[in-house]
Amino acid sequence: MIDPESEILSGKILEEDSEVSFAQLCEACEVHAESVEAMVEEGIIAPIGGRVTHWRFTRISVVRVRSVLRMQRDLHVNLAGAALALDLLERIEALKDRVKALDPEQRR
Repeated sequence: MIDPESEILSGKILEEDSEVSFAQLCEACEVHAESVEAMVEEGIIAPIGGRVTHWRFTRISVVRVRSVLRMQRDLHVNLAGAALALDLLERIEALKDRVKALDPEQRR
């Protein structure tokens, strides 16, 4: 059994406007290509480029794929459910931002 406190974490920091290839996305998220293709079909992520071999993805795509994988693992939701959940979470964040902008106490 692996001690969770002794696990070594590694990662790569992506700039806001950086892009990754299809293979890099699969590697970064530890997911099979078919799963990424299914997420594209479901509208969860949107590739840049025409053919699959030329697909590129934004940093947000990496975050979205990881979020979907967590939802599937922890909540056992399907892709349609994960897509809906992501959409609702993004709307909540947008509403929070709007409330902050309107709240005079937050502007100080």
